[in-house]
Amino acid sequence: MLNTYFRVVVGTMVLLSVFLTYYVSPHWMWFTVFIGVNLIQSAFTKWCLLETILVKLGVKKGGGASCSVPSGK
Repeated sequence: MLNTYFRVVVGTMVLLSVFLTYYVSPHWMWFTVFIGVNLIQSAFTKWCLLETILVKLGVKKGGGASCSVPSGK
């Protein structure tokens, strides 16, 4: 369940940043860069701020961690 919420939130943020970059200001591209850097960081550290926030909001983990590399099942 956490993985689903994670993908929806990140996908929405990426689409929003592209929309804002196109219609508002090219400086919104930095938001897209921020999202990408956080995804890369979470792959190496196995920690993701969005995952922590979603868990605190009551989303059940159920399955693997949303930001970490798959375990190879």
